[in-house]
Amino acid sequence: MRCAVKKYEIVMTGAPVDFRKARLAPIDNYVWGGEYRPEAYARLAFVPGDGFYAKLTVKEKDPRAVYRSNMDPVYKDSCLEFFAAYKPGGYINCEMNANGAILSAYGAGREGRVPLDKICGRFPDVTAKRSGDRWTVTVRIGLDIIKAVYGDDSFTEGDVIYGNFYKCGDDTDVPHYGSFAPVGTKKPDFHRPEFFAPMVLTKI
Repeated sequence: MRCAVKKYEIVMTGAPVDFRKARLAPIDNYVWGGEYRPEAYARLAFVPGDGFYAKLTVKEKDPRAVYRSNMDPVYKDSCLEFFAAYKPGGYINCEMNANGAILSAYGAGREGRVPLDKICGRFPDVTAKRSGDRWTVTVRIGLDIIKAVYGDDSFTEGDVIYGNFYKCGDDTDVPHYGSFAPVGTKKPDFHRPEFFAPMVLTKI
């Protein structure tokens, strides 16, 4: 099954990022069913000379948050994720829980992925925050990381990257799998770049 293409505009802005100016991307496609579909959304911005900033939010009062170290299997917790191919050749996955732990690697598909710290010596910066009945993660994918991974960190207005936002929780009380752009597989599988949405760099 080939899913309909969704597009997203990435706001080009200055620092600090005002996410209120960024486009909202609802994480509301549950192509694999399930009754638990928490309200979740993402916003993405690009700061020239700095990097990409993604802010993901979900309405969950008490998220499962067992893992605390980077490269732990945080997808088993309540998890928010941003996958993106910034240049041709492969994509970077950023999977994060409410503790701010991140699982992040680079590769062309699910198999053979290389942790980012093995490529560039560090992981993207993550800030997690819980507030009332919801929690949020903000992740910065710096141009230094993109340069180390792709060998090129140049971006200008009109450029297109490809990506998707996800909400999941393999070992939560109610396992669930939601996405911004629908994924056309029979079973849950976020590592499918052929279903990534085009994301266009756009000046405010």
